[in-house]
Amino acid sequence: MKLTPENDGLRHFDFPALWKKALVVSGALVAISVVALIIGGLNLGIDFEGGTSFEVATDVSTDDVAAALPADIASEARVQEVTDETGQRFVRVRSGVEDPAEVETLRGALNQLGEITAFESVGPTWGSAITNQAIRALIFFFIAIALYISVRLEWKMALGALAAVAHDIIISVGVYAVFRFEVTPATVIAFLTIMGYSLYDTIVVYDKVRDITARVGATGRYTYTEMMNLALNQVLARSINTTVSSIIPVLSMLIVGSLILGATTLQEFSIALLVGLIVGGYSSIFVASAVVAWLKEREPEYQQIAAKVAKKDGDTDTGTRRVAASDAAASEPARKRRQQEGGSSSGPAKPRKTAKPGGSGTATAVPPRPRKTKKKK
Repeated sequence: MKLTPENDGLRHFDFPALWKKALVVSGALVAISVVALIIGGLNLGIDFEGGTSFEVATDVSTDDVAAALPADIASEARVQEVTDETGQRFVRVRSGVEDPAEVETLRGALNQLGEITAFESVGPTWGSAITNQAIRALIFFFIAIALYISVRLEWKMALGALAAVAHDIIISVGVYAVFRFEVTPATVIAFLTIMGYSLYDTIVVYDKVRDITARVGATGRYTYTEMMNLALNQVLARSINTTVSSIIPVLSMLIVGSLILGATTLQEFSIALLVGLIVGGYSSIFVASAVVAWLKEREPEYQQIAAKVAKKDGDTDTGTRRVAASDAAASEPARKRRQQEGGSSSGPAKPRKTAKPGGSGTATAVPPRPRKTKKKK
């Protein structure tokens, strides 16, 4: 296809030409995430697995703490260093110990290293209930979003949105699997939050392309991919601004709240948000839109337009055609006026017929009104 020689003074990106490269990138990231989940799994917190957690105020290194634990507990315990808001250093020891006698043995070993400032014990039944609730919430979320987008827009857009959300979840969870970040209930809440951000960007794109197809599609000169490309270019600045403005407070929460003040809960929440916001902004442009364009181009109407465009422009492939500025600027009132005049919104407006002077038509020509001139005093 040939590029339309239109220059509106704005930077224009050929997103359909980038979709194939984005597919390779997304496929690689999803594959890495799936392999990491299969091989290493997730580093689930105590709320999901059950067990005990101690925090000890001590200056002893984490290696020395692990060496001081009983042999049968040290083999599966997780020892990490944390700090609070005042800079006080603690060592957190988490293990799957559930037997009361073993818990007391662990407590006695840690008492010799310092003061135990926090203790938590979660049974396996509670952890299983939390996991089931998280999975149930995710399923209900997918169903609600699919129904809403299908009713509000169409089922093909719902399918594209769900594909983008699934893409975001797999990659976000894969980051946790690769870097061994701990998954806590706060992480699950963050995952549900980032899905909302991802869907917001996706629906903005879908709403814009629906408006463009209602106006530009009436000409019958452009494929759905070309109209999607126009929609993406028009919402690009908005998507970037929304993503950046959302990332800035998350970075502040991660750097100030987690790294400086030592609030580990903020770290668990902000890492998931940061990864999800970046991946969600990417998927709304390169995943959700590509899926919808691929589905819509297989409709008979757009197949005919694509065949007509290919026959007219020949076999030269220099990129996605740009929508002409005159077609892109078609106004919504003009479309409504065509409908009121009995025309269809699927084609260009027909010129109104006016009766010639002296003709037999019912309409009569109205002469132009004379211009008023001011007399000079």
